[in-house]
Amino acid sequence: MEKTVSQQQAAQQTLAPPAPPLLRPDAFSTPYRDPVWDGPTDPILIPDHRTGEWVLFYTQRRATAPGLTGVEWVHGTAIGAARSSDGGLNWTYQGTVDGLVPPATELPATLWAPDVVRICDQWIMYLTVLGGVRTDWTGTASIVQFASQDLATWEYLGAIDLDSPRVIDAAVALCGDGRYRLWYKDEARGSNTYSAVSDTPGDPSSWVLEGLTIPGRPHEGPKVFQLGGTFWMIVDEWRGQGIYRSEDGAGGWVRQDHLGGLILTSPESVDGRPVVGRHADVVPLPPGADGRERAVLVYFTHPHWNGEDIDTMAPDPRTRLSHVRAAVLEVREGNLVCGEG
Repeated sequence: MEKTVSQQQAAQQTLAPPAPPLLRPDAFSTPYRDPVWDGPTDPILIPDHRTGEWVLFYTQRRATAPGLTGVEWVHGTAIGAARSSDGGLNWTYQGTVDGLVPPATELPATLWAPDVVRICDQWIMYLTVLGGVRTDWTGTASIVQFASQDLATWEYLGAIDLDSPRVIDAAVALCGDGRYRLWYKDEARGSNTYSAVSDTPGDPSSWVLEGLTIPGRPHEGPKVFQLGGTFWMIVDEWRGQGIYRSEDGAGGWVRQDHLGGLILTSPESVDGRPVVGRHADVVPLPPGADGRERAVLVYFTHPHWNGEDIDTMAPDPRTRLSHVRAAVLEVREGNLVCGEG
């Protein structure tokens, strides 16, 4: 019997991607610093099977730009890129990514927090876009899609209708029910994580709202991944990463009890006080010598600032600086844990 078009599309979307280059568990042993503005945030790692390199995308905050007031320095941001040919030990800055400003966007555009997923034979980027530069947290924000064959040239596909004027921090993954889900922070609805679902995630118009996923304490930067036979979600609570688990990733998320459900509460310190790990990505590693599944957790910190609320930053310009670090994740006795040194 011939497959229908929808069956063929579904089969293509679930094909295993090409084997990625190996990422080292000690990646980012020297933290990555953006050579232009010294403010890399919201990192994601993508394997480029064509070149055998790893690609780092990040929000390029303007941490050292002079004369900026309020939170102007986190607006007007581009997406930075760097590449590593040695498994993540050393990174070479590639500049900013061109072609990521949708038509009719107020300029200068503000670009935040990309997520990139390999679907069929292309990469899809899910990106937060705001028009213009502001000194506060006002203005509309939307999540848009781009497609690429080479991780360098991107084609605009359209915006995702999420029925909200302020949505940021997209994360996309294939769930255990065979469907793709998009998780995001809805700042117009309590700054909680909401989700949408699609069978054709390359099409921005295909996403259907599901609703509230993680209620309660405000948070941002969701990331969903599989490790140790379980679907996990981490969210940035500005005091560390909150941890949730699900059988299939499609719903039923439960908070981890171990250590208050938090990791990355103190990977660094300043003036004797803990500095938390923020907005993270997760990349699977080959199993260790003991057969245990592991993953690299890639995150950023503000090494000279330990506050939870960005609006409370001291006037010292060093507090805006950030860098990208990593830790190894494992599941031990049913709990997601990581080394934070």
